Amino acid sequence: MWEFLKQLTNPNSIITYGGLWLLLMVIFAETGLLIGFFLPGDNLILLAGILCKSNQNLLGVNFFQLVFLMTMAAVLGNLTGYVFGYKTGEKLFMRNDSLIFKKKYLDATQVYYNKFGGNSTLILARFLPIVRTFAPIIAGAIKVKFLPFMLFNIIGALLWIISLSGIGYFLVQLFPQITKHMHYIFVALIIFTAIPVVKLIFKRN
Repeated sequence: MWEFLKQLTNPNSIITYGGLWLLLMVIFAETGLLIGFFLPGDNLILLAGILCKSNQNLLGVNFFQLVFLMTMAAVLGNLTGYVFGYKTGEKLFMRNDSLIFKKKYLDATQVYYNKFGGNSTLILARFLPIVRTFAPIIAGAIKVKFLPFMLFNIIGALLWIISLSGIGYFLVQLFPQITKHMHYIFVALIIFTAIPVVKLIFKRN
């Protein structure tokens, strides 16, 4: 089980061993399940775009099909999180910390809601690890209206998927050798996207 979990945090392993369906499952889980916050969504989408151009046989779809499927996974993931938050409501904020759940993640997401409002947060959260997992859950918990939620859910998913996969898809055309240096790109992307979240968490503490 530990080895399996380690593989789920490695974008290369997810696509190499799980293919397209595991890729979609991870995107769904990271954006919709409480335990999905540790999954490498940003790196996975970037890598999918790169591999779709450099090794399309590995995924079995073209770029437009890939974008559509990943967007659907992201939209359905957020919808699942919304329904979960809607049903659990305030009980979620009273939960004690556990090995997986940390209340500080909810607090960090709540800061974004207070600062940017619910609609903007649903878009911005897509680009922020941890926050993107908890944003739809909080939207459900505070009873954001369903139609506005779905509108910004779809907009956020499209912007997230198209931007990251598009960067990967076109980057490999400009620099074909980039696939040999993916680990550096992954580390840089993790640091870049994690900085705002880390600042919020420490600010709350």
